[in-house]
Amino acid sequence: MASISNLRIAIVGAGVGGAVAGKLLQEGGYNVELFEQAPAVSRMGAGIHLGPNALRVLDHIGVGQYVANHGVQPDAWVSRRLETGETLFRLPLGPTAIARYGAPYVTIHRGDLHMALSGALDPKILHFGKQLTDLRTAGAQMELRFADGTNATADLVIGADGLNSRVREILLGVEPPIHTGVSGHRTTIPIERLNGIEIADLTKWFGSDRYTLVYFLTDSRHELYVVTGVPEPTWKSETSWVESSPAEMREALRSACAEMQCIIAEVDGPVSKWGFFTREPLPFWSQGPVVLIGDACHPMKPTMAQGACMAMEDAAMLVRCLVEADDLATALRLYEANRKERTHKVQTISGYNTWLRSPMDPAWAFAYDPFSVPLLEPA
Repeated sequence: MASISNLRIAIVGAGVGGAVAGKLLQEGGYNVELFEQAPAVSRMGAGIHLGPNALRVLDHIGVGQYVANHGVQPDAWVSRRLETGETLFRLPLGPTAIARYGAPYVTIHRGDLHMALSGALDPKILHFGKQLTDLRTAGAQMELRFADGTNATADLVIGADGLNSRVREILLGVEPPIHTGVSGHRTTIPIERLNGIEIADLTKWFGSDRYTLVYFLTDSRHELYVVTGVPEPTWKSETSWVESSPAEMREALRSACAEMQCIIAEVDGPVSKWGFFTREPLPFWSQGPVVLIGDACHPMKPTMAQGACMAMEDAAMLVRCLVEADDLATALRLYEANRKERTHKVQTISGYNTWLRSPMDPAWAFAYDPFSVPLLEPA
């Protein structure tokens, strides 16, 4: 096999984690290629939260300021009771987040984030329309086979291909993800429809068995993004999302307080509904020269808004371990040893829907720096 500094690396999936890994490897002088099944980068998608821990990674690859400028830096995270409107907790963000955690907290359209990340990559290493069908050993290398009939070889394959990861399936077998019993509606409301209702930059309304998250995606604040998390015992669709309706969304929030009723009464545009899925923790994160990051490894409910942040941290830690280790096997063991406990903690807390509901110090999550945290040795 090639020496660790001369590895040929293939990343399957050019989403958040894959793109960050690709950029870091590109900057490190590695021979890296990204294979994305989508036909092109688009601005499709929903809102996304980027905690200070994610902005620190984005700063490291040169796109943090762009993301901060094109999204919203909320002045606070406000938690309120859905049924009464009572304020439960207010966590100062804005300049306070920068002072306390070393970087801002940003909400942004996922499409804008993807555009920034893909734009930071050398276009020659980014290949679209590449749906992975198989991985096979080819001597000391791995051969990747794609649905379009093409193939590629690499010394290391990074599976960054999300919840329904094909790389994961090849390593562990086909196993459907676990529906969490929760689904979520998504829609936007033009701000002029709200008739002067005062809207905070970022509010999560906690109900007894459901929640609503209301925030802005761009610094123009011209439209409000509204998402829910509501009980749904089973997910019957074969797709990850289905079309919903304003009426269904309002019915799901019929127990909400008057202020929330005024907001959702103005929902008039398209509404989608998404199933929330997870998986059991993996027995291992790598096998031979194949390793997993992000949702391919540890998908989680969105209640902590840390899923994408964990993917970025994974990417940064994996590249750091490749740089610091003497051989590939050691690097992959070091990566798992330094990510498994943290991502399991975030995955577990995300399952409870208690994050920032009541006063707490989120520094353990927000102040984490994968580039400087002391490395733990593998057991």
